Amino acid sequence: MFEIFIAVLFFAFSTTITPGPNNVMIMSSGMNYGIKASMPHFLGICFGFPLMVLLVGLGFGVIFDRFPNLHQLIKVLGVLYLIWLAWHIASAEPQAIKRGEKKPFSFWQAVLFQWVNAKAWVMATGAIAAFTTVQGSPFMEVLAITLAFLLMAFPCVGIWLVFGSLLRKVLTNPLMQRLFNITMALILVLSVVPVMIELWHFYMAPAV
Repeated sequence: MFEIFIAVLFFAFSTTITPGPNNVMIMSSGMNYGIKASMPHFLGICFGFPLMVLLVGLGFGVIFDRFPNLHQLIKVLGVLYLIWLAWHIASAEPQAIKRGEKKPFSFWQAVLFQWVNAKAWVMATGAIAAFTTVQGSPFMEVLAITLAFLLMAFPCVGIWLVFGSLLRKVLTNPLMQRLFNITMALILVLSVVPVMIELWHFYMAPAV
């Protein structure tokens, strides 16, 4: 069990620290709002994703196996929401942020966001499929996987938040801040392109 937990820790580290919607958004939040204002968003990711892993591991994913159209619908809504967020990030005026007209994600927004985050689904289902066994205790194995992601979330997501806040001190020019936000928005859109291709095949391939 200990060897498996170490393997899960490495898996959690490698998947959590790599670029994805959560990390791009928390870095953007760190740059635009600073660490203190971004803490609810940060904590929402760190607790929200392990909670998702736990619920998927305990059988929530069975619902989507039985109703695949429901899962696809959530993906569609997730893609649309991410595109809207990308536009929100790209169009954010630095002065509007300073005046408090734009707000970072709240804790619960970040928690709920995990369920429309395509990368989060891949990570959660991949970990459950790879690190649970027929012989072992399903509950204990899912709990171990959840704990691994919880432990890795804080340092991995935290690095992106801190890096964003450091850029805040460097990118003092409003034009540079605007270019940064546009770049982050484009990266966010690119991160959902594989999901958009998958949805295209799911809905359009049968009709061809």
